[in-house]
This record gives sequence, C-alpha cells and structure tokens, in this order.
Amino acid sequence: MINRKKFDFTMLVLLLLLIITGIVAIYTASTSKIGEQIAVKDFWWRQLIFAVILLGTLFLLLKLPMPVFDLVIAPLYGLNLIFLVLVLFTPAINGSHRWFNIFGFSYQPSESAKLLTILFAARILSKEHLSELKQLLYGILIVVTPVILIMVEPDFGTTLTYWFALMAMFLAAGVPAFYLLLLASPVISIVASFHWAFIVLWLAVLVILLLWFRLSWVTVTVAAIANTFLAVIMPVFWSGLKEYQQNRILTFMDPMRDPLGAGYQIIQAKIAVGSGGTVGKGWLEGTQKNMNFLPEHHTDFIYSIIGEEFGFLGSIFLLLLFFLLFWRLTIAIREIRVKERRIAASGIFGYLMFQTFINIGMNIGLVPATGIPLPFISYGGSNLLINGLAIGVVLKYLNERGFMK
Repeated sequence: MINRKKFDFTMLVLLLLLIITGIVAIYTASTSKIGEQIAVKDFWWRQLIFAVILLGTLFLLLKLPMPVFDLVIAPLYGLNLIFLVLVLFTPAINGSHRWFNIFGFSYQPSESAKLLTILFAARILSKEHLSELKQLLYGILIVVTPVILIMVEPDFGTTLTYWFALMAMFLAAGVPAFYLLLLASPVISIVASFHWAFIVLWLAVLVILLLWFRLSWVTVTVAAIANTFLAVIMPVFWSGLKEYQQNRILTFMDPMRDPLGAGYQIIQAKIAVGSGGTVGKGWLEGTQKNMNFLPEHHTDFIYSIIGEEFGFLGSIFLLLLFFLLFWRLTIAIREIRVKERRIAASGIFGYLMFQTFINIGMNIGLVPATGIPLPFISYGGSNLLINGLAIGVVLKYLNERGFMK
C-alpha cells in the first residue's frame, strides 16, 4: 500500500522520464535513414515491452509486504549465484557466456546479481556488534563470489560496478574512511605506475592522508612499501595481459595510435558528440549512426547518438535528469532510518552513479571503453528491469518510513 505522505513521487517521475528518454533514444539509434529510405530495427519496441514489465513489477514490489521482501533476499541471492554458474555453459555470444535466451528475449544474470548482492550485503553489514574488520571481510566475501563468476564469463567491466557499490555501502555502514583508502590504494598505485612522477606523487599523498587519519607509523610504512611493490612489479603484470587488453589501455591514452582498431569506437563516439553542436543534426539525421560508423550505438554508445542528433542541449537535458535522480537518492539515503535499508540504498546509489559516469565518460573519451551500459537509456531488458527495480527498492524503503526504526 502506497503511503502518499512518504512516497517520493518526484523520484518516480524522474525514473519514468529517463525510461521514456531511453526508448526515444533507442528508436533513433536503431533507425537508419539514407535519403528517403528508413529502416527500423526492433530494439525500441523490445525495450518498450520491458518498460511495461518493469512498471508492473514495480507495482507488485510496492504492494509486497516488507517481511516477505526481507525473507526472499537471501534465497534469491543464492539462486542468482546458481544462474551465474549455469550461464557459463550456454552458447558463447561474441566470445562471452553472459545470456540466457528465453522466448526470444535475453536474460543476463550478472545484472540481477548487482541488486541482489547489494541487498544481501546490506543485510550482513547491518548486523549489530559487528567489528569493522568483520564488516570488511564479510562485505568482500559476499561481493567476490559473483565477481569471480562474472570474470569467468568474461565481463570485467561489470565487476568494477560491484566494487564501487561495496565502497559506498562500507561508508554507509560506518567503516572508517582510512580502511577504504587502504583498499583502494593498490588500484590507484597500479594506474599511477605508468609514470614514475605519478607514483611518487601518489605515494606522498597516501602517506600524508594515512598520517592525517592518525594511523601508526608501522601501518603507514607497510602501506607505502606494499604500494611501492605493486608499482614496481606492474611491468610483469603488463606483459601478462592479452594484446587486446594492452591495446585498450594504450589506445585510451592515445586513440590515434590505432584509429581503425582499438581506438575506432572512442574516435567515432567523440566525432558524433562533437558534430552535434548546440541543437544537434536533428531527429534521425545522425550521420555517424546512419552510415554505421559508430558501432554498438544502441547500447554502449547511445549517449553519442543523443549528442549527435540532439546536440549540447539534448545532452544537458539527459545529464540534468540523472543529476536530479541522484540528488533525490542522496535525500532518500538521509531520510531512511533503518540501517540495513540505508546501506542498501547507498549501494544502489553507488552502482548507478558509477555506471552513469563510466558510460558517459567513455563516450567523450574520459575513460576506456568498458562495455558498461548507460542506466535506463542503453538497450537491454535485463539492465532496464534491474536498474528500475533498484529505484523501486528505494521507493519502497521510503514508503515504509515510520513503521520501523
């Protein structure tokens, strides 16, 4: 039952606007117009079907009694792990085992695993009298299980989403920031190791921050030595990467080194966004799309299509919708009093924001191409359904305010 005084109708409207914007963008992205000839693929109506399914599922979710909702989280998390194992035995699509095909529609268990992992981890992290070290250990164990299975598929880009969500949940659970700094420092050291000046600067910043947190000299010294060691042995790991992985990283730093290979997508995406100007080329008039210069333009690079056909104003409109949605999520996190729900809402906020930043960033050349879709906008039924349900979970938490403390 919806409590009108507590229900966040603004968040629901923003969700609906993003879904509508996504369907419109998918329609134009899946339409080729050459002269007077127009060819439309069926991606947009498939997305429309999933949008209708999502709205029905949201209604049922809001009606579901909270005790029943809490009861099914752990079993569904376990069932999803089984699906992640079974999907490895499905036929490969583009070299990956990620999808179940059911009646012509695809289901990607790595998408549902995001939300279920967040909900299950929030359940564990919210337990009373749990030490900070146990919170770290349990949180990592819960996340690393689906992450390993997803990496086997392989799908490295999706696994990054889990770790960012976990960091947000740790913060909401009250884990001290210096623990998160220590966890994140190896990744930053690896990235900084591409140039000796960067690693020296980073190590100096790390030591200063750890001292500012008033950690012992022993802890600071061990952290500095460990991160220095990682930076030194990076050449060994680099030589162990596959050639396409090395090319993806090198091409991100200089797309023109392989303009017809690994750098092709980034270059074409930037051309599409830049060519849109202020108001864009117009509905269905994007040349990068119509001439098929830009691959995967209905999924990973749909933001480039919006920039090309609707220009700077269209891009700003989409960014404004995302900003308002994330702003409402931050308000919701502050208003949710139940610890488990606040932690879960923080994880949902973290993973949606991370996916949005990474996707838009790779469309404008700020981050490497990772294959992470743009929430609510990119084509993909599993992606739309799970992201929409994630917002629905937050709406349900807000609707239940006042019934529990």
